[in-house]
Amino acid sequence: MEPKHEGDDIISAENLTKIFRDFWRRPKKRAVDGVSLSIKKGEVFGLLGPNGSGKSTTIKMMLGLLKPSAGSVSLFGCSPSSTAAKSRLGYLPEFSNFHPYLTPRETLHYYAGLFNMPASLRKERTETLLQQMGIADAADRQIGEFSKGMSRRVGLAQALLNDPDLIVLDEPTSGLDPIGRHDVKMLINALAARGKTILLSSHLLAEIEDVCDRVAILCDGSIRAEGRLSDLLECRDQVRLTIGGLSEEQVDQIRDDIVKRGGRVAIDHPAMTLEAYFLASVGREDVK
Repeated sequence: MEPKHEGDDIISAENLTKIFRDFWRRPKKRAVDGVSLSIKKGEVFGLLGPNGSGKSTTIKMMLGLLKPSAGSVSLFGCSPSSTAAKSRLGYLPEFSNFHPYLTPRETLHYYAGLFNMPASLRKERTETLLQQMGIADAADRQIGEFSKGMSRRVGLAQALLNDPDLIVLDEPTSGLDPIGRHDVKMLINALAARGKTILLSSHLLAEIEDVCDRVAILCDGSIRAEGRLSDLLECRDQVRLTIGGLSEEQVDQIRDDIVKRGGRVAIDHPAMTLEAYFLASVGREDVK
């Protein structure tokens, strides 16, 4: 694929299709069927869908790990398999396989070496990410001793090691406790604020809703819905009023007036999410 002008499209896919074949080259499974989408610079984009919908296959084609049966995809206007594209990419797969006898510090130094990172920068980035991911105290323990959540933090650090412009996160909070999931969402928001582009795949829809600008919903290999969350989720035939400082009698009067005008009213008291309550209960001061 010839390099194109990058513009605002970090990922551009056109009619992306993947057909898996059996030993005799007969079509066995159409995993992705004509997917077209673009992801802009600085966006947090969510790729959603049930198991077997084609999310992982789509991501692998976008990363150059699978060759499309039809269609095309580019990263930064280049082929996904090009060195130019991969040098600006950070990827956290759904399952990370690290050498169990290496420590997090040794693992990050190893991956930094693959980027030919100078020794001084390698040390600086490693120590910064160990602190940022909350694993500095365990930086010299063997990864084989870690829980899934701790290993996930190492994977996140590895994905950010080269300060990538595009970050692809496949189930980033898998195995993390509520504090860890909150920290990952705050990290995604901070990266987006720095102009990073993030492609996020997760089964936890509440997390997608908290951080994503746009989403695409895949089912049976095709896009069933795509757009900004604010547009997709808005109930245009309803209006919500948040009112404080009124007595129950005044609230009843407002309800009766709305009903007289032909409206439907459901009045309750707003509540925080369980995540917010949990984080407040354990003393996290950064919870908003």
